[in-house]
Amino acid sequence: MLTNYIKEEFIEMRRVSGKIQSLLWVALFLFVITSCATRRQPVSPERGKDAKHEFRGAWIQTAFQSEYQSMSPAEMKKSFMRKLDYLQSCGINAIIFQVRPEADAFYHSELEPYSRFFTGEQGVAPEGGFDPMAFLIEECHRRNMEFHAWLNPYRVSTGGRTDFAPSHVYYRHPEWFVEYNKQILFDPGRPESRQFICSVVRDIVLRYDVDAIHMDDYFYPYPAPGLSFPDDESFYQYGLSKGYKESQRGDWRRENVNQLIRELKRTILLVKPWVRFGISPFGIYRNKKSTPDGSGSETNGLQNYDDLYADITYWAKQGWIDYTMPQIYWEIGHSAADYTTLLEWWNKHTNGRPLYVGQDVARTMKARQLTQKMRQERSQLNISGHCFWPANELLWNNGGVADSLRQNYHRYPALIPAYTHLHNRPPEEVKKLKGEWTPEGYLLHWQAEQSELNPELARYFVIYRFGKGEPIDLSNPAHIVATTRNLHYFVPYDKNDHNHTFHYVVTAVDRFHNESLKGKGKKVKL
Repeated sequence: MLTNYIKEEFIEMRRVSGKIQSLLWVALFLFVITSCATRRQPVSPERGKDAKHEFRGAWIQTAFQSEYQSMSPAEMKKSFMRKLDYLQSCGINAIIFQVRPEADAFYHSELEPYSRFFTGEQGVAPEGGFDPMAFLIEECHRRNMEFHAWLNPYRVSTGGRTDFAPSHVYYRHPEWFVEYNKQILFDPGRPESRQFICSVVRDIVLRYDVDAIHMDDYFYPYPAPGLSFPDDESFYQYGLSKGYKESQRGDWRRENVNQLIRELKRTILLVKPWVRFGISPFGIYRNKKSTPDGSGSETNGLQNYDDLYADITYWAKQGWIDYTMPQIYWEIGHSAADYTTLLEWWNKHTNGRPLYVGQDVARTMKARQLTQKMRQERSQLNISGHCFWPANELLWNNGGVADSLRQNYHRYPALIPAYTHLHNRPPEEVKKLKGEWTPEGYLLHWQAEQSELNPELARYFVIYRFGKGEPIDLSNPAHIVATTRNLHYFVPYDKNDHNHTFHYVVTAVDRFHNESLKGKGKKVKL
């Protein structure tokens, strides 16, 4: 049975025109017939140290990073591949890459200029037309890692009047923007701002094989002491006309962001329903003292709801976002924002959506709290993963964090938990699993129906290995030897395995991370 939200989007589909209309009908139909926007995600039991299903992400920042500006495309590709290999060795299964730091682009866009953090000067094209996002998507998927395109929605300039490229939308529509605390931002109160941001997201989702669109905590800007946000003009034009009083300007601002999030979800849904939409909010939703019913957390700090006008829990409740990743960056025992307090608060307020924890590596390692934080996180029933800020701290192995992940917390591979609120039916099992010796080694190969246009079909495959006489237990990640998007796998050969018999099992996983129930098995004697 369709929910009202999905019905509404299905009706909206009729208005979509152009060459992609047929594709969208097929994709949305496949999505609608098996989905429910308000279905609650099942609560999982305690996952323990070596969980099979766990989101393990890392943020790769581009804002304020100068390393890319001095690199040739060849050097940049080499750097990206080194980073991905290292992060994969740490057990990371999802990369969150900042593709739009200042209403600009780390990819080829007809809507916004190339980023100054990419080429050194905004609007200057890279050598040979190199497209970092296209390259990273291909390399992530080659390693069976997800790629989440990270955008900052409203931010246009991080420090005063950046030298905008002549093509920047700022020059065509200066009335869409405001200046606040030395930043230039889209005015969230203007419908034109929302429409333009949605057009940027639509362009990315349509042209790139991203797994998710990701936004962090920069909605209305962090408040600066003594400075009021300059949205009088848009409030008088759009707020008063909708019945908001001056005393309700905060409610109006929240509704502006609500509309953006809702329209972004619709935009994604109408293009590729399998692409997820995730938010990584500031770590405090509301302080308890700010909530009349006492529903906030026992904290004392900046608040999403009251200061950034971001009503995160409402978005999850409405089915507008597909995961929440709060930035719980503080230490255990922090006087104003205790990690444990916030962890437990968010665990109780998932509203039926997957919840992952944003971890600050430097602060965690300085406080020597990695072990405590990982244990606490994995003891929470509704938390199913984490993401490390920033990826560079893992690459530098700050405090031995990368070693700890490899040896302990990410010792075995993990599959990203299934997004069952989008689709909860497993794909068909692989067929005709066979094995044979080739000049390159022993090759397992199989058949499976696949299509870029059908997210319910197999997207990747999991290979398990069991010793002679071992029970087949697909719930134990210790038996996962590889995941691959290929229809084959070369069995590693070790002379110590000579005359040993192993039982290999291959399962299929769809784009929503639902895994086939049983899988096909093959005994291999080496």
